Amino acid sequence: MTFFVDHLLSFLFLIPLLGSFIIGCVPARNIQLVRCIGLCFSGFVLLLSILLFVLFDRSVGHIQFLEEFKWLYFFNFAYIIGVDGVSLLFILLTTFLLPICLFTYNSVYAEKTKEYFIAFLVLESLLIAVFSVFNLLLFYMFFESVLIPMFLIIGIWGSRSRKIYAAYQLVLYTLFGSIFFLVGIFIFYYAVGSLDYNVLKCSQLSINRQILLWFCFFMGFAVKVPMVPFHIWLPEAHVEAPTAGSVILAGILLKLGTFGFLRYSIPLFPQGTLYFIPLVYVLSIFAIVYTSLTTLRQIDLKKIIAYSSIAHMGFVTLGLFSLTGSSMEGAVFLMLSHGFVSSALFLCVGVVYDRYKTRVYKYYSNLVLTMPLFAMFFLFFSLANLSFPGTSSFIGEFFILLGVFQMNSFIAVLAAVGTILGATYAIWLFNRVVFGLSKINYIGLFTDISIKEFYTLAPLFFCSIVTGLFPEVILDILHICLSSILLRILFLFIINFYNLCIFFRLVIQTHIYFLMMVNLLFLSCFL
Repeated sequence: MTFFVDHLLSFLFLIPLLGSFIIGCVPARNIQLVRCIGLCFSGFVLLLSILLFVLFDRSVGHIQFLEEFKWLYFFNFAYIIGVDGVSLLFILLTTFLLPICLFTYNSVYAEKTKEYFIAFLVLESLLIAVFSVFNLLLFYMFFESVLIPMFLIIGIWGSRSRKIYAAYQLVLYTLFGSIFFLVGIFIFYYAVGSLDYNVLKCSQLSINRQILLWFCFFMGFAVKVPMVPFHIWLPEAHVEAPTAGSVILAGILLKLGTFGFLRYSIPLFPQGTLYFIPLVYVLSIFAIVYTSLTTLRQIDLKKIIAYSSIAHMGFVTLGLFSLTGSSMEGAVFLMLSHGFVSSALFLCVGVVYDRYKTRVYKYYSNLVLTMPLFAMFFLFFSLANLSFPGTSSFIGEFFILLGVFQMNSFIAVLAAVGTILGATYAIWLFNRVVFGLSKINYIGLFTDISIKEFYTLAPLFFCSIVTGLFPEVILDILHICLSSILLRILFLFIINFYNLCIFFRLVIQTHIYFLMMVNLLFLSCFL
């Protein structure tokens, strides 16, 4: 039993791979057996992640369930996995959404059922590895390997004729940013001599080198978020992907970039982070306002949700780089909430698309009379998408705006405009789809959601409402973990006070950094 607990993370990583191998040995014609094996393995991984959550010690901020062994001694390279509070929550989100993705299987994928389940199980294994590795090169390898199953999911099981184009666009955009990321890793290794996360976070780099490395890492992570202007691939990928592909893309893959910011860019390059805060603020505000306005011009249901996701991720980057305790906790909280809400909205779109084979909102109207249960779910998740009080998104955005206001009140006001625009497109979409006059010329047969569709939406409904009403379940885990990051940044400022004084002369918005120092000192008084 002790061996099992000590290597619980390795089991989480390997069991989906074992499930994909077993499915590969099953004859393709035995579809029911393939589905049963896939769901059993994904469900078992979910139970193991819940066990990981139960055994996790919330009173400490260091890495837990640590596993390490040396590999490639000549290059000082080690295989290191573990979890802290942030990675634990994202592993839970991954293992929670994967069974839902597999459960949404229908006859559309009957020709390649084996490959469909194998792709999702391999994707689950890679995502768990991304959130648990603490070696920079391994992180890069898993970070980019996620593209392979996602490319296949969009390119093979996509719903429209442009699916190949969308799959290639996804890969090419992300590989462009990954070139800079890889160059940054090589520079970091040359400067430090190791890629172990615990060694890297103790390294002392010059200001110019931190600025260079931060920019290289930023290019790799910004495309994955995606931040404006690197967002062009996302709406196309969502429109062409199958429903399960859109769920995993919005629920998990969009979080890889922001997770990279939180894990690597902010702790490893604190002075580089300070230098580029004005740039991140501008891009985040532009993403919030511009994509919210763009959402109002869309007619495809998936594109509407995709553009709204970019706006929400703009709030996340704004919160992360405000470097206050409340804003960073709110950013992580909003990432988790977006995983519930956006995934559920794509499932709702999948419900109507499976029946009527169109995602153009102009063909839908007055579904409240013919699909009342669907209208109830769609109403709740639309309210959650606009951060209605009582939902999980409200907690995340409120904490972000609270933290940003402490740093820069003008930026907080501009971000608040995004919440108004978010309410505008969410209410507008719900009104056009659910109310109005019935368009029987386009849609004559109506059926409400099935039992299977209810069981896919109900868990997301439950998680969104529970985390909205009882946020301390998540905040208690985040507080210690994120506070340790902020205290480390404060410690580096103190021991490098002379260099920091020189650095402040390079920065345009000096008042932001002064307020940040005051906030960090204030936070440290309560830890």
